[in-house]
Amino acid sequence: MTTPAYRCDVAVVGCGPTGAVLAKLLALSGVSVVVLDRAADLYPLPRAVHFDDECMRVFQTVGISDALRERVRVNPGMRFVAPDGRCLLDWPRPAEITPQGWHASYRLHQPDLEQLLRATLDRDPAVDLLTAHRVDGLVSSDDGVVLHAVDEATGTPTRVAARYAVGCDGARSTVRSALGLEYTDLGFTERWLVIDLLLTRERPDLGDHTLQFCNPEQPATYCRNPGTRRRWEFRLNTDDDEATETETARIWARLAPWLAPHEAEIERRAVYTFRSAVTKAWRRGRVLLAGDAAHLTPPFMGQGMCAGIRDAANLAWKVASCMENGDDPAHLDSYAAERGPHVRAYIDTAARLGNLVSTVDPTQAQTLATAGTATMASLSRRLGGVSAEAHDRVGTLAPQPTLADGIRLDDAVGYRHALLTRHRLVDATTPAGVVPFDGETHPGVAACLDALGVDTLSVRPDRYIDAVYWGGPD
Repeated sequence: MTTPAYRCDVAVVGCGPTGAVLAKLLALSGVSVVVLDRAADLYPLPRAVHFDDECMRVFQTVGISDALRERVRVNPGMRFVAPDGRCLLDWPRPAEITPQGWHASYRLHQPDLEQLLRATLDRDPAVDLLTAHRVDGLVSSDDGVVLHAVDEATGTPTRVAARYAVGCDGARSTVRSALGLEYTDLGFTERWLVIDLLLTRERPDLGDHTLQFCNPEQPATYCRNPGTRRRWEFRLNTDDDEATETETARIWARLAPWLAPHEAEIERRAVYTFRSAVTKAWRRGRVLLAGDAAHLTPPFMGQGMCAGIRDAANLAWKVASCMENGDDPAHLDSYAAERGPHVRAYIDTAARLGNLVSTVDPTQAQTLATAGTATMASLSRRLGGVSAEAHDRVGTLAPQPTLADGIRLDDAVGYRHALLTRHRLVDATTPAGVVPFDGETHPGVAACLDALGVDTLSVRPDRYIDAVYWGGPD
């Protein structure tokens, strides 16, 4: 038998945002990682254009938030408008910093994010990144996983032996196929033409909000992205020919209500099939799935990439715990139990918003709005698998206070557990790997506990609350 070329704790297949974040979080947890990506270089054109405050906390944890915020744009919200200009549904995003310590919504150019993630992986000695490597198959056993790959630059076969493997390799996941898993179709399937443009002159009249043009004749989306970048999306009919619809003249005809050809350059044109789907299982033995390999979300909430980042944050500390403390299948299965219902809530809402764009149904808009208004609120972010008897904050995101020395909580904690207490711990000790902060030393911690009405808060590395207490942590 040929000796594997690489040995590591965890092999990650795919180095998009989900795979790169997962690899870095594992490395921060002391886990050695080999990342395999089929592409030789970063994809240079726009794809995902939105992320939220929860994801920014994850980017903060992996050390790229300061650089990233210089390249993104705060998003004021989204409006669904009828052909006559009426606002059917408004989803405003607060301009203020949220309890997460960041703005609620950002617009990005995905290559900017991927460049920062790749740079942090390149600097980390615990991570080996193999680009231009195609994974052709895998063998999983009770002891580990062996990935069979090919260096597409040289044609040389390579083997990677790991304790665990995670497929972050997108909708056409080789890893999911190797596991014999399929998506469960959740019912939303539409083809849309996506056009990314670079403005050649200022056009402030286009606005800063994301606009969903609810029109049965021609549903469309407008996104105000960083710098001079703008995006329009148009739903295609079943019989529309892709080659015809991506012709330059046809594109400018669609854009005519907003732009003339001399006002922008077409940066990218592509036809996507927007789908709602979830994999039938998130784990088989030592192999797990994350990101688009596990679920597909229509883009009408801008949550596709966000869901993958949440997967990575939820999974990395659990795999690291298994590496340190021994295999624990129940711990790994909590990943699907928590993430499955959570991502399904976002997928279902995104599909309903997509249907609204295509129907102009005020009644349907009202079902998505806060009672008695035309305004939509953000989804609750509680994880699945939380006991019905648990406090209503268990399974939700913990706030991120600023500490007495001006440092944000997550920067002081790192990717570890935290214990926030009202009073300074004197005789009590915390378990290894748990970082304590008390409200006597840090008024921001006390304010958080006051807001939640508890005395002690136990927070996981992914920033979700796993327990609350009253009267002290003992």
